[in-house]
Amino acid sequence: MGRSSKDKRDIYYRLAKEEGWRARSAFKLLQINEDFDIFSGVTRAVDLCAAPGSWSQVLSRKLRAKEETRDQVKIVAVDLQAMAPLPGVTQLQGDITKVSTANEIVSHFEGEKADLVVCDGAPDVTGLHDIDEYIQAQLLLAALNITTHVLKSGGTFIAKIFRGKDVTLLYSQLKIFFPTVTVSKPRSSRNSSIESFVVCQGYSPPKGYVPNMSNPLLDQHYDVDFNSLTGVNRVIVPFLACGDLSAYDSDKNYPLELEHGAGYKYLPPTQSPINPPYQTACKLKKSDQLAKQDVACASTTQDESDLAAATSDIEEAIVQPMS
Repeated sequence: MGRSSKDKRDIYYRLAKEEGWRARSAFKLLQINEDFDIFSGVTRAVDLCAAPGSWSQVLSRKLRAKEETRDQVKIVAVDLQAMAPLPGVTQLQGDITKVSTANEIVSHFEGEKADLVVCDGAPDVTGLHDIDEYIQAQLLLAALNITTHVLKSGGTFIAKIFRGKDVTLLYSQLKIFFPTVTVSKPRSSRNSSIESFVVCQGYSPPKGYVPNMSNPLLDQHYDVDFNSLTGVNRVIVPFLACGDLSAYDSDKNYPLELEHGAGYKYLPPTQSPINPPYQTACKLKKSDQLAKQDVACASTTQDESDLAAATSDIEEAIVQPMS
């Protein structure tokens, strides 16, 4: 397949390159904002699990759009991985499960707390839905935990969620801290994906609640079937498909020439990865060393196997006369 193949198969990947976004996920946050107006009045924002930086990029462009208020806006992006710089975004390389990270975020806001916290973090999926849903749930709870340290009362929290059979338990946890919780499915999120986004508004922690990283928000020892609960014990969270219905379909293939006579030009990704784990393999492949290393490894393995066989024959020859 040619390099333009993905441009045909994924319209939002193509549009992200054309509009200068680092990843197609930028459209998800933009479409959530269209329905919930989450950027209104925000001057302090936090992007958790930020790399490669598409959501930080959206925050930077939208919150700093007006020149007269640009200096008042502060954005902090947090991730374990480094990412390329963005205008107006302070990057913090840290662990969201550490209280030191929360303290550093607040220090960048000069003691104030954030108006908005977003998190588009997700694990490397295995394809085993139960495992993926569990790991994603733990990541969301870690994001919620640090959010209780850095979000101001009345603030908004947005995070990715995998909607599985036990998702009601997560909704119940979120409803403890936010009176309004909505599940949103942006148009740019594939229908084939179980991902959605929780939009939690009006942060209001329980009276006397003290944020604490030492204890998990969710007790792991539970055997209640939350989906069997009824009445006031059952938490039903509204589900909203957001984004213009006439917008592009993320599961559909589109021709390279979207409009007649417009033409098509291939564009590389806006920002290449800084230090990807496959970087060494790419360098070896470009210098035609990758295959040679494989051959060398195979040859070494064969030599070791031959040596082991020869050693075994010698030992057998020594043992036989003695018996």
